[in-house]
Amino acid sequence: MTNATDARARLFEIVKTKSFVRGHVVLASGKESDHYFDMKPTMFDPEGADLLAELIYAEIAETDADIVGGLEMGAVPLITPISILSRHAGRPLPGFFVRKTVKDHGTKKLVEGLSDVKGRRVAIVEDVTTTGGSAMKAVEALKAAGATIALVISILDREEGAEKLYAEAGIPFASLFKASEFLSA
Repeated sequence: MTNATDARARLFEIVKTKSFVRGHVVLASGKESDHYFDMKPTMFDPEGADLLAELIYAEIAETDADIVGGLEMGAVPLITPISILSRHAGRPLPGFFVRKTVKDHGTKKLVEGLSDVKGRRVAIVEDVTTTGGSAMKAVEALKAAGATIALVISILDREEGAEKLYAEAGIPFASLFKASEFLSA
């Protein structure tokens, strides 16, 4: 893409076509909704993955983050493309992910991909935020491990409390899109 505006417009079309569904669904937060955003088809689409990495990295580049990751599963498809792009941009951001529960075998780690996050400045990525609770689990685990949160960024904010949650916690929050953009399109 030639510029961020064109990249965002093209990504909007991909999300609208591949990831936006109207119909009754129960969300991870337990709330019921008449629409759903399943970002996996966009995140696993070659063009979608490339545009997501480009736009999310541009947001992260405005912070002092030095690593990028998030909670399994929503963040996992985003981490590697962002990390690769960061290397090509001259500011390598090693990636990691936070397990929802500690695995009961092997190293029994909660944070995977890096040996230690203590003292690191973290950009947490997420596919969709509703109340913000899922990514907040990663925030809490990383803070407990000694990291500082530079940014939580979501592909899409459903506008149902995440922004307020992070503001009250003093954590910078951004999203590429808002649900209202798709609902009014």
